[in-house]
Amino acid sequence: MSTTLQPLADYVVTTAEEAQTKTSSGLYLPDNAAEKPKTAKVVAVGKDVKQVKVGDRIVYKSYSTTEVKVESQDYILVKEEDILAVVK
Repeated sequence: MSTTLQPLADYVVTTAEEAQTKTSSGLYLPDNAAEKPKTAKVVAVGKDVKQVKVGDRIVYKSYSTTEVKVESQDYILVKEEDILAVVK
């Protein structure tokens, strides 16, 4: 995926992953019960980012992000210090 949004310093540009519609035990969740995802895929990184790279899936602090829309695509900007984990 190519993005026209280039992050500065230690910011990471991500796209949100879809919310789960089914639990691990097989129960389907109604739309209003689905928790907003806190995982995303990295699509661009700033020059000072050291621990994640484009293509990584990350877990981030949901209250510390900035959401933007560029050319009909939704992005989430996250500071590297607000990334909690890389999903392997």
